[in-house]
Amino acid sequence: MFNIISLISGLLFGFGLALSGMVSPGKVIGFLDLTGNWDPSLAFVMGGGVLVTVITFRFILKRPVPLFGREFRLPTKTDLDKYLISGAVLFGLGWGLGGLCPGPALSSLAYGNPKIIVFVGAMVAGIVIAKVLTGTFRKAS
Repeated sequence: MFNIISLISGLLFGFGLALSGMVSPGKVIGFLDLTGNWDPSLAFVMGGGVLVTVITFRFILKRPVPLFGREFRLPTKTDLDKYLISGAVLFGLGWGLGGLCPGPALSSLAYGNPKIIVFVGAMVAGIVIAKVLTGTFRKAS
């Protein structure tokens, strides 16, 4: 049942990204182009996501357990370290240069664009390299 809910959630997320145009790198580049032809629509998409989260998060966390899980897994770390900062910088650079972040990139694979396939391949390689370098890479069991 959990896998079905996960699949439905992922499909809904991907559909929302496609519907909002966020799978288009040009949309992100347009948002980041403050001095040129600025496109503010990404701010509305992000704002909508933040608004839904702010409204629903407090109700969800009042439950003893999630609807489709055994426990809530919330971050407990509150300090800024070199891994968080370097990861945020790399994420921002990749987002700004490529025009995609992981969710829209994976959703964009459905279009079969070779540039997106290369982007996702590089993204996966970066994730694996980071996990190997930090010693957090584990083989699936």
